[in-house]
Amino acid sequence: MRATGGDECLCAVTPMLGSMTELGAGWSPVDPGSPERRRQEMGLRNGVFGAAAGALAVVLTMSACAASKGNGAGNGDEETKKLANTFSVDWNPKPRDKIKDGGAVTIPVTEIPSQENTMAVGTTTASAAIWNWYNPQLTFLTPEGKWSYNKDYLSDVSRSEKGGSTVVTYTLNPKAVWNDGTPMTWKSFELTWKSCNGSDSKYQTTSDCSNVTSVKQGMNDRQAVVTYDGPYAWWQSGFGAILNPHVTNSDIFNNAYQNKLQENWGAGPYTVASANFKAGRIVFKRNPRWWGNKGKLDQVVYQQMEETAEINAFKNGEVDLATTATKDRLTQVQGMSDVTVHRSTSNGISLLILNASRPQLKDVNVRKAILEGIDRTTLAKIQYNGLGYTGAVGGSLILLPFQNGYSDSAGNAGYKYSTDEANKLLDAAGWKMGADGVREKGGQKLTIQFPLSGDDPSTVAQGKAIISMEKKIGVQVNIKQIASADFIKTLTGHDWDAFMSGFSMSDPYGANYICYFYCSPAAGQAAAGNNSAAGTKALDTQMRALAKIPDPDKQTQAAMKLESDWYQQTWGELPTVNGPAVVTTKKGLANLAPVPFFGLAAYGSVPVEDFGWEK
Repeated sequence: MRATGGDECLCAVTPMLGSMTELGAGWSPVDPGSPERRRQEMGLRNGVFGAAAGALAVVLTMSACAASKGNGAGNGDEETKKLANTFSVDWNPKPRDKIKDGGAVTIPVTEIPSQENTMAVGTTTASAAIWNWYNPQLTFLTPEGKWSYNKDYLSDVSRSEKGGSTVVTYTLNPKAVWNDGTPMTWKSFELTWKSCNGSDSKYQTTSDCSNVTSVKQGMNDRQAVVTYDGPYAWWQSGFGAILNPHVTNSDIFNNAYQNKLQENWGAGPYTVASANFKAGRIVFKRNPRWWGNKGKLDQVVYQQMEETAEINAFKNGEVDLATTATKDRLTQVQGMSDVTVHRSTSNGISLLILNASRPQLKDVNVRKAILEGIDRTTLAKIQYNGLGYTGAVGGSLILLPFQNGYSDSAGNAGYKYSTDEANKLLDAAGWKMGADGVREKGGQKLTIQFPLSGDDPSTVAQGKAIISMEKKIGVQVNIKQIASADFIKTLTGHDWDAFMSGFSMSDPYGANYICYFYCSPAAGQAAAGNNSAAGTKALDTQMRALAKIPDPDKQTQAAMKLESDWYQQTWGELPTVNGPAVVTTKKGLANLAPVPFFGLAAYGSVPVEDFGWEK
């Protein structure tokens, strides 16, 4: 979720993501902004911890996985249509012996975030991607969500139940060392837990692992014993990443990775060659201290650029992949030789956020009216015009439409697009229509400040559509175009009334993250997933209590019901579109999932050392 999006206990929100990945107008992979691009900004990340640690993660059986064959950059519309009804992944998986030794890959991103601690507030999918290239990947998932641990770091992971509580024992590989030569020990698990267990509110974390009661040394310092507060079905969502032993307090946690990569605190097949935050360029090289399989690539580069610059750079051979999930972008790559269009069912969700702390938006009925004035079907048509994709509107942030247990939480709460209903709500709230077509109350105009991120044509078109939609109910929307690089700064600054954002789900444990998305921020803490400032203490209590439901299916049902209750009582957010992931790469780029890339492998993740070019 994940979670860059985490939810999480360290969780899965990534970032992977944006990382956690957010959407254009604001929010990985909603748009007024390219959903695919937004998903890159903030995404749910595999596993640091399971987002709402207090909630039991739910096992979700996904529908049959149909692997889509990548093809050249033409005749793609019919193949994209199929994604509306089937779960499909298209990430060109290849075994290591089929990957060339050497070469480089340059990956465009809309932002190199200033915060590069993927467990801290302010990170995005790009942050998570960058983190994974030079920090331990402790766990992996298949596209369907099957979990496994990385034997380069962990010799064994075992789960048991003791006294009614889940206990997970992690045994570290004796070869595992940090780049500065420090052995990996149980202390990293303890430090990671302390950063998100709530005992120190100074930690600006997106994670909540308050359901872990202790992290202790096992048989020796290479073994960590993690005990949960009661049963925890989704223990696999925990500790997909760990902190270096130098991250001993909140000041280091919050600030040591600001505009900096801590290469000596990393470990893995790659390490940092250079990092220029001003130029928006990060370069990785093979790590001479790595004890496992050698990285296939000589070099991996992340380069910040706007959407239009990205597509031009791809056409000019300057970068090796580009998001092409709009008609305009897909048309630009058609006819190119030696490229492959990859089409997958997206694990991204877009949403519109309303800032309930703003004076004109404090009334829940005003917020509901503004949301009921939004025709999400029209936004989806704009976003996916020319792709032949349908079924692009979702109703939940915790489950995707292809997952078992999914229901339309927003619709069940009473949401429907209706200008008549919206006008009635605003009339009843005392906002009278002015002569200029803008409602007024107490001398104040009903205006909405709405930043849009990036310069993709679909983002601009959706922004214009929202202006037109809201005008019908007497709401004036003022668009402010912002650079993609300012996305996170703008989102977390909260100096806006409405914001479009999004994320990519990096694991299938959706109900586990309900508190990440909907719980009110703790006192003194920055918002994690809920940037709306809407919520109640009663709802927070109910969402945290979900962790005590031991049966995954029953917990999922309860989470979906509670999500609907949250909408009905707050109307602070609204899921908008769930579209396809369409990425075009140079021909032969394989294993498109190490970070992951825009949902092409759904929940899949592979060792970064296996990413590269086919022989």
